[in-house]
Amino acid sequence: MRRSIRLKFIPTLFSILALGLLVVTGCSSNSPTWLTPASTNAAMVTNLFNLIFGVSVVVFVIVEVLLVYSVLRFRRKSNDEMPTQIHGNSRLEIAWTLAPAIVLVIVFAFTLQTLNAIEETPANALKVKVTGYQWWWAAEYPELGVTTASELHVPVNQAVSFTLESKDVIHSFWVPELGGKRDVVPGKVNTTWFRPTKVGTFYGQCAEFCGVAHANMRFAIIVETQEDFNKWVGDQKKDPAAPVSDLAKQGEQEFLKGICIACHTVNGTVAKGVAGPNLTHLSSRKTFAGGTIVLNKDNLKAWLKDPQALKPGNLMEAGKTIPRLTNAQINALAEYLSGLK
Repeated sequence: MRRSIRLKFIPTLFSILALGLLVVTGCSSNSPTWLTPASTNAAMVTNLFNLIFGVSVVVFVIVEVLLVYSVLRFRRKSNDEMPTQIHGNSRLEIAWTLAPAIVLVIVFAFTLQTLNAIEETPANALKVKVTGYQWWWAAEYPELGVTTASELHVPVNQAVSFTLESKDVIHSFWVPELGGKRDVVPGKVNTTWFRPTKVGTFYGQCAEFCGVAHANMRFAIIVETQEDFNKWVGDQKKDPAAPVSDLAKQGEQEFLKGICIACHTVNGTVAKGVAGPNLTHLSSRKTFAGGTIVLNKDNLKAWLKDPQALKPGNLMEAGKTIPRLTNAQINALAEYLSGLK
């Protein structure tokens, strides 16, 4: 009998161990998490969670202690014994009805307070328009005249207001350490805001399944000092420097005379496409292709040769949506693009 009982518990034990392994492997120190808030908004949400979690733990402990006490105190001690029968207790019933109601009212009050606080956008917030595409993010600063892609810069301790739009399917804008998720819906403008409190780079992700490359629809928000932010804005407003080397000049001609200008913009040139990311200051970014690939010349060459190999599902497909390029064309284009600062 004891052997059969032990055998029954083996699947449960393996399930617990597997769950623990998943939790441990999922808690990488490099993974974005809302448990380490870096904005006033995220801090309010985390504090609310901690409050509710704490209350839940207290309630759980009380219930379990009472349950164990009842099982031990009122158990049948022998096969022919009838346990003590209790037929109602008005005071006790009123108490266990009022106590949870009071707890829920307190939790509701704090929740309502938090919701009201994070929904009220400050009047002096920096405005940023974010547009979701399959599978990358465009960002425009309408008051500053700056457009970028997949890497947003904001000043620390400054409220930032986002208007969120989609050009194709439903996406979801989420930066765990800075603020909660907000859906990005075609034909509808949603809004969100946060006030970052720490300097650093915070990574975001589309949180709504939007197609085959959904997992590679990433972005970063770079929080910096006001001085560094002002410098970044000033640099972004300038046209990129003219190419100097012969190879870069050749790459510029390949870019301006080929299909690239149908989708991409480079300020100061005839390239005015809007279907793909703005490449005016491409080399000032750390990543490209929707925030998934480290930006360097070798990766640019690999991308131009076969975009699908680096990011399956993207809309650039050699031999179909874009022509296949020769090695000479790839080298020239990579030289030109890597110089767009």
